[in-house]
Amino acid sequence: MTGWRVCASPFLRFSTRERVFPMTSAVSLRDVSCVFRSAGKTVHAVAGVDLEVRSGEFFTLLGPSGSGKTTCLRMIGGFTLPTSGHIAIHGQDVSQHPPYERPVNTVFQDYALFPHMSVLDNVAYSLMVRGVERATREKKAQQLLETVQLPDVGQRKPLQLSGGQRQRVALARALISEPQVLLLDEPLGALDLKLREQMQSELKSLQRKLGITFIFVTHDQHEALSMSDRIGVFNQGRLEQVATPSELYTRPATRFVAEFVGAANVLQGDDARLYAPANALMIRPELIELQMGEATTRSGPARAHGTVHEVQFFGAFWRVQVQPEQGAALLVDLPVHGSAQVPDPGASARLYWSDAAMHVIEAQA
Repeated sequence: MTGWRVCASPFLRFSTRERVFPMTSAVSLRDVSCVFRSAGKTVHAVAGVDLEVRSGEFFTLLGPSGSGKTTCLRMIGGFTLPTSGHIAIHGQDVSQHPPYERPVNTVFQDYALFPHMSVLDNVAYSLMVRGVERATREKKAQQLLETVQLPDVGQRKPLQLSGGQRQRVALARALISEPQVLLLDEPLGALDLKLREQMQSELKSLQRKLGITFIFVTHDQHEALSMSDRIGVFNQGRLEQVATPSELYTRPATRFVAEFVGAANVLQGDDARLYAPANALMIRPELIELQMGEATTRSGPARAHGTVHEVQFFGAFWRVQVQPEQGAALLVDLPVHGSAQVPDPGASARLYWSDAAMHVIEAQA
């Protein structure tokens, strides 16, 4: 089958031993690895991933390019087979099943719509392949177009639609076969910022309405935080952390997660011990208060004194980089509509933050 790829490796063999998976999970991965061999080199695209995606959950696989998130999605969909480990969908081991034998469907970034077909025929395509009579499949396709808020475009061709409309058509086509799990491979990546933000809200609303498990792949942290029930962060083929968006942002487990999910002051070794008895810690820039001049509204001493090095404007806030008298530079975010004075480069500043603003993370070797 075209696009069905096996992660072959002379070092790892797939185990056929029966596994028991929790029925409450929509998707379960147990010690899943994928090893490619290319030009004589061995590439560990995914290394020993354990993951449980709950039924009805909007779960996001987040990470930079090459981190393993898309390979993981392809293994769930059956387009790539794991080198080792087990994958189950609603308790059934599908590790070696091809895509057409799995109760999933996939929405790709390029949508893969047939340009010569009408929108209605695109949506109904999988039912046509299965031999469903025309009237029945067109009725169901029209119902799904109404579900994705496109009731009047059925007779148009895909090229006559906007990017956001084509994305909705691709969603409707993927949903018509009633998959138990919907896989979304960066489906918003081709849209402009404003439309992407609109579609984020619509996608989450649609998922709640349908109650289907969504597994969404993206490298965009803001997309992941705004849409997901939980997020799994990938780095170099491994899962660094699985958590809710709030927990991931406020309590990252590793330096990579802290720096990849939002801006962060990550301090390690002597830099960390300047402020707390820890080998590594993180402070979010918005939790640091900056004051200038002699007057102060704080009762306690400043955590650090330093010199403003750089000031950047980000629309909703100013980002100020301060070099303390000791240790690494610190980022401070000042709200645009707040009372804080925006300093000029070279100005002296005092920095304040609470003990609660410091979160201890794993020290990086």
